[in-house]
Amino acid sequence: MFSIDKELFEAASAIAAAAPPTPPVVDDWKTRRANIDALYNGLAAVATPDDSIEIVDFTVPSSDGHAIPLRLYKPENVPNALVVYVHGGGLIAGGLDGYDHVCRRYASEAGVAMIAVDYRLAPESPFPAAVEDCVTAVQWAIEHAAERVPGACVALMGDSAGGGLAAATALVCRDRQIGPLAAQILVYPMLDDRTAVADPAVEPFLAWTVADNITGWRAYLGDKYGTDDVPASASAARAGSLHDLPTAYLEVGQLDLFCAETVAYATRLMEHGVAVHLSVRPGAFHGYDQLAPTSRIAQSAFADRVAFLQGL
Repeated sequence: MFSIDKELFEAASAIAAAAPPTPPVVDDWKTRRANIDALYNGLAAVATPDDSIEIVDFTVPSSDGHAIPLRLYKPENVPNALVVYVHGGGLIAGGLDGYDHVCRRYASEAGVAMIAVDYRLAPESPFPAAVEDCVTAVQWAIEHAAERVPGACVALMGDSAGGGLAAATALVCRDRQIGPLAAQILVYPMLDDRTAVADPAVEPFLAWTVADNITGWRAYLGDKYGTDDVPASASAARAGSLHDLPTAYLEVGQLDLFCAETVAYATRLMEHGVAVHLSVRPGAFHGYDQLAPTSRIAQSAFADRVAFLQGL
């Protein structure tokens, strides 16, 4: 029988008490965006980021001419890696400022340089806008790593929707021969648009629900949602071949809607010859590390990610 981690239970109770009594209906992306952005901005406001990290904001043009805002984070030491970071938000929310403290912390504690991508959001900019923005950011990082962070390898990282976009970006970069990429770090990633049912035993614990998931994917995919026309560049779980992809770190909570799809993707990566580090956190719901950052389980997860980044 599933049970929630004791420390996470306190955080979940506080969130539940502050939540509106009636959740937004399917396809109400506006309310979800407002709620998600308010949550991210609130978490950023109470964080105590490392001010020693050098930060540079700039833009690069996407393949269709859109100016993509990027934010580069450089620690004081010489970084071993330049990590392109893709934020979460269900494909419909999120941005640079809400994840500023997250990227600063990785740069500070792992000693890596980070590039955060302010990719375009759905439904205003449906597929393939977001993944093309991420591919452009990776290509820029690879082409400019030597001048910005000499000697650093380039890796790709994201959480939630950002984890799914990172996985899709790795596939596109492989197919277009953009590289090399040292690794893909996928934290509770949103990988499969076909996930539209929850395990009844897990459903009471879901921080990202089936209704949320359908809303995010529909906004991103438009008329392709629910059809066989969705390509792997939109939904990485649909990829026919996972050969020749970079080493993968995948992590998910056992009380997460994305648990089964994350484990399935990790298994397929291994079957296709990709080196995989997989962690399934019992008692953990979606986004647990952001919502309860001082909990033992969140600190353990963050330490594992830092160790992986330091080993690149």
